[in-house]
Amino acid sequence: MSRLTVGIDIGGTSVRAAVVDERGQLLDTLRAVTPSTTEALEHCLERLAAELASRWSIAGIGLAIAGFLTAERDVVRFAPHLPWREAAVAADMTARIGLPVFTEHDANAAALAEYRFGAAARGHNSLVVAIGTGIGAGLLLDGRLYRGSFGVAPELGHITVVPNGRPCACGKRGCWERYCSGTALVDTVVELVADADWGRSQLAADLAADPGSVTGRRVAAAAADGDPVAVRAFELFSRSLAQGLAMIADIFDPDLIVIAGGVGRASGLYLDEAREQYATLITGAGHRQLARIRGTQLGESAGVIGAAEVARQQLSVAAGSA
Repeated sequence: MSRLTVGIDIGGTSVRAAVVDERGQLLDTLRAVTPSTTEALEHCLERLAAELASRWSIAGIGLAIAGFLTAERDVVRFAPHLPWREAAVAADMTARIGLPVFTEHDANAAALAEYRFGAAARGHNSLVVAIGTGIGAGLLLDGRLYRGSFGVAPELGHITVVPNGRPCACGKRGCWERYCSGTALVDTVVELVADADWGRSQLAADLAADPGSVTGRRVAAAAADGDPVAVRAFELFSRSLAQGLAMIADIFDPDLIVIAGGVGRASGLYLDEAREQYATLITGAGHRQLARIRGTQLGESAGVIGAAEVARQQLSVAAGSA
């Protein structure tokens, strides 16, 4: 029987941990709110790992992190939505947990999972765009993750789509993820409600009564119910998604794009419209092949499955070199 590994997907909003087998199947899962300080976050990871290890025989742990890692993937240099700065997370967490810990960019982990077990399995050059609190992206060239010269490619969530637009946690303004993410949906709703009277919109009423109650998931649920503010927010979301994908296709020319992440599961609200707009925005529209754009097969589990797969592969490499 293949050894089991744990994958932990650390996003800006939540932390999800799971025991995963060699077929990419989740055997046990836990979830927590993402803490805001380094000590609290590392204690959270230690607690989740310990609880899973108390129930299963675990060989190692993979962390999927929303941030910049070094080319060696042993140091988290910067994470817009997490507290780590120039932190040797793999070594620190190995010491805390007492099991081998390996780190990977969260979108790369999701891309690896979709390639091994999901929607990107038949892609030649594939791009996985993970849309959640922000945007992460993983690029697979002939099945191999492309990380760039210094380990941070492709950081597509921070390409500028609106000059001097909304401020971003990365320090720039107008980044793609500020218009095409779960948090961006909320910001769009706030702007729409401030600019017009939306009559009987329940979402607008909820925002007025308790602004903190409006989340990306709440906007998606409202759009599915036909709420006019939410529907309009997703129309703008679709336009931003198409704009970004067209820019990316002009650079990388992938044959397959997979939309993953927490917002990926709501793809029925925006993906068809985004496909149509993408086809008109791409350079040479009507005179070139278009990438297939698919929704995720693994959903929110892609990050944890990919993180566990990273751990399994690194343990195999270590065993082979021993």
